[in-house]
Amino acid sequence: MRLAQHELTVETVPRTATEITGLVADWVGDQRVESGLLTIFIPHTSASLAIQENYSPAVWQDISAFLDRLAPEDPNRYRHNDEGPDDMPAHLKSLLTQVQLTVPVRQGRLCLGTWQGIFLLEHRAAVHRRGLILTLIGEDKDAKG
Repeated sequence: MRLAQHELTVETVPRTATEITGLVADWVGDQRVESGLLTIFIPHTSASLAIQENYSPAVWQDISAFLDRLAPEDPNRYRHNDEGPDDMPAHLKSLLTQVQLTVPVRQGRLCLGTWQGIFLLEHRAAVHRRGLILTLIGEDKDAKG
C-alpha cells in the first residue's frame, strides 16, 4: 500500500474555472500507483472544485451565469463585505459547489469519463494563488502480490 501527498499551487484567473486535469493526472502518473483513490482538497472558502464537462466552453459560461444569479454581487444583500462586493458571493458559490473531490485511479490513471475534467473554480474578482492538497492511496505498481 502506498500513500502519497502533494500540494499543488495554481494561479487562478478571476471568476474563471481553470482546468487542472493534466496537472493532477501528471502527478498521479508519477506516483506509480496501480489502483487506488485520489482526494483533492482546496483549503479556501472563496474557491472550489468541480468535475464537469471539459469539451464545450459554453458549459462553464452557463454554470457561471447560474451561480451569479444565485449569489449576485450586491453589497446591499449581505452583511459580510469585508474584502469587497465579491467576498460574500464567493463564499456562497464555494458553499454551493465542492471543496473536495474523490477520483478513482485504475491502471495508474484517473478514472474520468470521456468529457470529464477537473476544475478549480475561482469565485473572486482578483487573481489568487490557490493551494490544493492531493492525497493518493493505493496499490504500488511495483508491489509483489
